[in-house]
Amino acid sequence: MKRIHHTLPFLTLLALPLSAHEGHPHVPPALYADKLAYAPRPLPDRIVLTWRGDPATTQAVTWRTDTTITRAVAEFAVANEAGRTLKGESVTARTEPLTTDLSEAHYHSAEFTGLTPETLYAYRVGDGVNFSEWFHFRTASRDGKKFTFVYFGDAQNDIRTHWSRVFREAFREAPRAAFTLHAGDLINNAHRDGQWGEWHGAPAWVNATIPVVPTPGNHEFAKLDEKDANAPRALSLQWRPQFTLPEHGPAELAETCYWFDYQGTRIISLDSNRLQEEQVPWLRAVLEKNPQRWTVLTFHHPIFSPANDRDNPKLRALWKPLIDEFKVDLVLTGHDHTYARSGDMAGRARVGAINAAKGYNQVYDPAVGTVYVVSVSGPKMYDLMSDAWAVRTAEDTQLFQIITVDGGELRYEARTATNRVYDAFTLRKREGRANELLETLPLETRRPPKAAVGKE
Repeated sequence: MKRIHHTLPFLTLLALPLSAHEGHPHVPPALYADKLAYAPRPLPDRIVLTWRGDPATTQAVTWRTDTTITRAVAEFAVANEAGRTLKGESVTARTEPLTTDLSEAHYHSAEFTGLTPETLYAYRVGDGVNFSEWFHFRTASRDGKKFTFVYFGDAQNDIRTHWSRVFREAFREAPRAAFTLHAGDLINNAHRDGQWGEWHGAPAWVNATIPVVPTPGNHEFAKLDEKDANAPRALSLQWRPQFTLPEHGPAELAETCYWFDYQGTRIISLDSNRLQEEQVPWLRAVLEKNPQRWTVLTFHHPIFSPANDRDNPKLRALWKPLIDEFKVDLVLTGHDHTYARSGDMAGRARVGAINAAKGYNQVYDPAVGTVYVVSVSGPKMYDLMSDAWAVRTAEDTQLFQIITVDGGELRYEARTATNRVYDAFTLRKREGRANELLETLPLETRRPPKAAVGKE
């Protein structure tokens, strides 16, 4: 039987560290400064895949380092099952300096071209000696094969603490997504590098393997000199250095107004913040020359709003006639920090007014078939105030949307931060007619909307 005194020296030792701190004041932890948390390093970070060209034969990648790195390269090769035998083809990257509120950095961008469609590639980025890990990406098919993408409304606030869980839940639900689409207000303060650090950090390595399709929101614009009352609002300093996007839109809207085709679907980004009228002839040309079976349009400000004080009659008058004329299938927006989705109102009991009037004010026209969505993925929330046009709504609910295009069907699911299915429908193509809209979930119980309040 062991004696108690054998344990006394051990207990004494346990007490020593406590005694050593006696007489010293307790220093509470301090908030870790953004300047330290998001400082650039010689090794690559903020690695993001995008497209500037054809997703079947090209892939663009952008990354960041500190200013000691003046030569940057990207290597790529067809992925194999014996990683040590990878022999990558080298591409010299374009490097541009960027001074932000936190630091000076170099952003590097490269494009892989001449790729084989429907092929898994491996790639890495670095300075030629020090590289990132190898990542994978898959080129698109030339055919209209089934694919899935994820759509996020505004992330904007508390990205690291609250939006990250939504993104990661979306990735768990759709790990093989072709791309993630972000409908504006990715961050809250356009030029704040710490917030961009949060946005890149929340998806972590996923942005390096699943391409990003962003459209700018109003919070991607701000004065470069906040002290100058007359200074114009400018696109985020970080936008173009960190995203390599198509430049075939109007010259003043390079990399914010663009389109690309993916496996039978044309994805179009419009810049709803500026030069709205100038985008009309460009959009007409893009829709007229569209050979794809499906068309998805994204921009930030909804033309049908669930808020009384955020209606967009001017934008609706400009853009909806074209949406109607060319029977755009799906319009994905953000901005209003609620959820609202249009559909067929016929025979449905509503609270308040019935479906909007005819013409460009009509939300759902069965002869056109376009479905409009407003959604939010971040924690900043508003009240519903003008939702009578929508067949499904939500407030105080973080959401992500899984959209699958499968031949003549487009299947849509909105899921909560806990991965509960909140809304779902299917669009079916019909020869010579508008899409058939099939509701998947029972009708929601609706309370009267709240009174209008001021919003930013």
